[in-house]
Amino acid sequence: MSDSRPDSTEDMQTIAIGRLVIGLLQGVALYLLWRVADEPIWVAQLRPLFAAAALVIIYVPLVALVGLGSLRLRTFLAWTIVAALVLAGLGVHDAGRAIDARGGPWPSFGLWVSAAAMVFIAHHLIAAADAERRIIASYPRYFEIAWKHGVQLALSGAFVGVFWLVLYLGAALFDMIGIRQVRDVIGERWFVFPATAVMAAAAIHLTDVRSGLIRGIRTVALTLLAWLAPLLAALTAAFLLALPFTGLEPLWRTGRAAALLLGAAATLIVLINAAYQDGQPDRPPPAPLRWAGRLAAILPAALTGLAAYAIWLRVDQHGLTPERVIGIACVVVGACYALGYVAAALRTAPWLKPLESTNIVAGVAAVAVLLALFTPLADPARLSVADQLRRLRNGTVSAAEFDYYFLHSSGARYGRSALEQLAAQGGAAGERAAETQWLGTRQRRQHRQEAAITPEIRRANIRVWPDGRSLPDNFLRQDWSTGWPQPSCLTAKAECEAFFGDLTSDGVAEVLLSAGGMISAYQEQEGRWELIGRLEPGTCPGLVEAMRAGNLAPAPPRFADLDVAGQRLRLETGRTPVSGCGKS
Repeated sequence: MSDSRPDSTEDMQTIAIGRLVIGLLQGVALYLLWRVADEPIWVAQLRPLFAAAALVIIYVPLVALVGLGSLRLRTFLAWTIVAALVLAGLGVHDAGRAIDARGGPWPSFGLWVSAAAMVFIAHHLIAAADAERRIIASYPRYFEIAWKHGVQLALSGAFVGVFWLVLYLGAALFDMIGIRQVRDVIGERWFVFPATAVMAAAAIHLTDVRSGLIRGIRTVALTLLAWLAPLLAALTAAFLLALPFTGLEPLWRTGRAAALLLGAAATLIVLINAAYQDGQPDRPPPAPLRWAGRLAAILPAALTGLAAYAIWLRVDQHGLTPERVIGIACVVVGACYALGYVAAALRTAPWLKPLESTNIVAGVAAVAVLLALFTPLADPARLSVADQLRRLRNGTVSAAEFDYYFLHSSGARYGRSALEQLAAQGGAAGERAAETQWLGTRQRRQHRQEAAITPEIRRANIRVWPDGRSLPDNFLRQDWSTGWPQPSCLTAKAECEAFFGDLTSDGVAEVLLSAGGMISAYQEQEGRWELIGRLEPGTCPGLVEAMRAGNLAPAPPRFADLDVAGQRLRLETGRTPVSGCGKS
């Protein structure tokens, strides 16, 4: 990549190859990450490293795909490295604050969403500045780049979806003539991840070279959205005018007033920007939109103020919780928009011009707030635990009324640490804290026992038939503590019996585990064993004894299924029992 923008066919071909290579590498990395996700070592000791790798593998290639060819080389390298380091740090902190591994080694859902928002906003602040060679670019540049990439990503997602529809349609055609290999191949994870990533990279490149198409789609979409601004502005104004007559109590009774108010404010901001677009004076919106835009620009301030008041009431009554800390963070960002938009509405000309600087400042504020929330600086769990302890110590809430279980369930590692400190101090609060610790330990005991089951313990507790045969090593080593409920011998120190039978008629025997009157069938798929179904022997006498003797074989169904235009219909006679002891 050179310091100049690509302006030749050769340059575009080089960029295309680079993007496809990035997509392929991302797909392979995702497949490898998925393969090791259930290994106990990643869930326990190396969880921070896994979470960091997951965020980097998902988001950094996207930064590279979009930035390739549009950023100068030094900017491209610097931003890619910084993004990788920041994302890795967020992943490490997110994994480190968690108490147990019930969610596996993956980052939390909130971090996935927030990281996407941070990367998107930061990238376009950097890309616009790099394009104009100055720290703060002109607003039309921010608008052009951000909306271009937003439409690109949306179209790329749609393209990948259609790509998979076409593949499955082709597989269905081959299925009709008895060739199942196509469906088998496209269902394999080693194909799914690289194919999806490569197609996404190809879609980003194809849409990048068709800037006119992107601009046209963007204009149509924003024009349609803009005409919803008067509707929402009228509804919101009517809602605010009705509040003096209804009072605020009905609003508080919903239990989600702050979220609804902030959501309405955010939607208004989006619709206002759809009407404003790049703010060029030679393309002003129609007069009805301009008047509606002024009204709409005032309303977010009122909505954000009501949301702030709703959160303050709950905090004053019950203290901080992680959800309220996040709500406060949203209010801070919303206030940046609201105050700037009020100033824009009150300015006579040009129409809503201060909106431009407001959007830039609010974008920077949003990135800063999100970074603070997902680092120790403003970790919602840390702030909540500190505030709840403050209320306990200053007597705002008594030791008898204090919610100790909140520290255990919602305080992450900060809450558990606080419980330990309270228990060590003794007194009424210490007794209640110790009791909560004990109850929490009981709730976690089973999960910890599941995580502690080693392959050696499983090998000793599972009796394998026939004699001389053994279970596959990767079956014994697989982590069975998450997902569907499994036989107890896989997740605890309990006994069961294992058999082998080819239930899928592919020449490879499945593993059958018998425990508690139920037989669970497992099939190996891409190196992992998956539960494919269960058999219910009921109370049939001598059945298990016959299986131990090796007297078992797959039996063809009495009636074949009927294939109608790709839909499989199964005959239900109404007389065949679900489980029974009769002869087949």
